[in-house]
Amino acid sequence: METFKGDSKWVCGLEKNDEKIQQKITDRSCSNEDIIIIQGASSPLPSGIPTYTVEIMNACLSGCSIYNIHVRCGWFSSAMLIDPNVFRRLCYDDCLVNDGNPLATGETLSFQYANSF
Repeated sequence: METFKGDSKWVCGLEKNDEKIQQKITDRSCSNEDIIIIQGASSPLPSGIPTYTVEIMNACLSGCSIYNIHVRCGWFSSAMLIDPNVFRRLCYDDCLVNDGNPLATGETLSFQYANSF
């Protein structure tokens, strides 16, 4: 884990399996384990393209908000529109969650995408 200190708060670059998570933490008891990402299959589009639902949750029990969350996502794309304020690919293998805004403790963000390959 690479940690930088600035503005009297901690900025951590963290790895969780394949997900790259960058977060600013105001309470040192929060960690990358507090970001939970769940993905599951949804009903396909009328054209037959499979769809998936993704949920991203801040499960920090000490009440910290986590922001500037980046997820490793390869060449992520979707056959259906995703609100770019919710999830968007910035460049190869770097997707931004919630437009960089904080996810409060217990807050869950969800979106659906369709993948044709």
